[in-house]
Amino acid sequence: MITVARLRLGPLLRYVDGASATVWVEADRPCTAEVRCADGAGGSARTFQIAGHHYALVPVTGLRPGTDTAYEVTLDDSPVWPLPRSPFPASTIRTPGGDGPDGTVGDTVRVTFGSCRWAAPPAGEHDPVGPDALDTLAARIAADPAAPRPDVLLLLGDQVYADEVSKTTRRWLAARRDLSEPPGDQVADYEEYTHLYYESWLDPEVRWLLSTVPSCMIFDDHDVIDDWNTSASWLAGMRATPWWRERVLSGLMSYWVYQHLGNLPPAELERNELFATVRAASDGTDALRAFAAAADADPRAARWSYRRDFGRVRLLMVDTRAARVLEEDERAMLDPEEARWLREQALEGGCDHLLIGTSLPWLLPHLIHDAEGWDAALCRGERGPRWARFGEDLRRRADLEHWAAFPSSFDALAALIAETGSGEDAPATVCVLSGDVHHAYVAEPAWPEGGGPDARVLQLTCSPVHNSIPASIRLGFRFGWSRVGRALGRRFARHGRLPRAAITWRRTGGPWFGNHVMTLTLRGRAASLQLDRAQRSRLGATTFQTVDSRRLIQSPSGD
Repeated sequence: MITVARLRLGPLLRYVDGASATVWVEADRPCTAEVRCADGAGGSARTFQIAGHHYALVPVTGLRPGTDTAYEVTLDDSPVWPLPRSPFPASTIRTPGGDGPDGTVGDTVRVTFGSCRWAAPPAGEHDPVGPDALDTLAARIAADPAAPRPDVLLLLGDQVYADEVSKTTRRWLAARRDLSEPPGDQVADYEEYTHLYYESWLDPEVRWLLSTVPSCMIFDDHDVIDDWNTSASWLAGMRATPWWRERVLSGLMSYWVYQHLGNLPPAELERNELFATVRAASDGTDALRAFAAAADADPRAARWSYRRDFGRVRLLMVDTRAARVLEEDERAMLDPEEARWLREQALEGGCDHLLIGTSLPWLLPHLIHDAEGWDAALCRGERGPRWARFGEDLRRRADLEHWAAFPSSFDALAALIAETGSGEDAPATVCVLSGDVHHAYVAEPAWPEGGGPDARVLQLTCSPVHNSIPASIRLGFRFGWSRVGRALGRRFARHGRLPRAAITWRRTGGPWFGNHVMTLTLRGRAASLQLDRAQRSRLGATTFQTVDSRRLIQSPSGD
């Protein structure tokens, strides 16, 4: 009997430039995956195997700049995409360059971003957290494929929730193993991680969206576990549990396969030794597992951060989870090699806009920032051992582990942004793009002691895409931004004997609550911002409500 390979997940359109692209797929058996474009461009790749699953990252070549090209996917020459009777338009690869298909010049770059997405329930089921912003984005694009749409979708963490699974997944886990044994109803191994990706990315709207809009991704804590790498004592405690090692290695392995590989440009993929090893092996599981073990043991063993250039827009996606230095006397958000890499990429010059993607916001509500700095001071012994024990307990209970909880790293990023944004070759904007905190806002720093940059600097935070926003979060963050909250924060700072911050900042937009996506439109040295909230109409359809739209900077020509 001849068995036909089937498409298990994908396709995901990941990298796109003026002449090439990469398309990721998962098949149900070994095969050759091929992408065929309407204009004759295309490419093929043999699947590689990880833990009994079969994947391919197909390089697509022969594309022409400034075109919008429909494509199909075959497995061993059998068509598998588009799906039969699909209600969506054809998946296309839209390349930059020349005049855009919507009449704009080719130097316009639209970057849509957000984070924190619970998988949407199946069609027809009640959604307790409201419409999914990614589903809504897909519906808007599908309704008018020729209209302006994102050139790239940035997913800034918590693409899957390994520690907060749905009722459907909980039933699936219970049929597989005894949930009374640790880790209970959280995922335990690679196979269970794959189930999370199926649940999330087989959502019909999201599946089509990811097939036609290029995406860049980075993990945050819930991709592995809540508060992942909070502190050295947290990590020591987790490593003492019998189930943790399999959990973290499976999390890193699945992240490498499902998210990280597609972040890399084709030239970088060709130089990637692990990718070459995995593709050459009959089964790449052991090689990938060894890599994950080394990455977990030493943050310098792997770099999850990466750079992408979209014309004169530079994106530096920064790993703020696995790259941490956790020893209390050396505590840093980024290990020295990672920090050096970030500095080199930021200072290279030659861009009109610099985007720093970090799942965790750099600028937080003032009360939360000061509380995290105060807690960090307690934990390093500023007020003695009793306060240090209290500080560690509070750090874990209250999730005090953002940039502000790594004060030297917070200051170093402020200094790097000031340096990058100054001088004749400075970009027009430096934007820190973040998620995590389940609300959206715009904040702008100032350097009161002088030495501030010429570029306009903004913290742009958009979260969640689809998640719950309890009343406690709404009240807490509103209070954190308030004058009273700021005054209370200063009291924390004084108790912790914190030095005066090198920068100040103010909130210039928000806080906004709901399921959102935020879009930056960058044209030459001009920049504008739009925040869209997903909502359900009286007739049951999901639509976007624009809750904020503003020009961030005008080009010298006045465009």
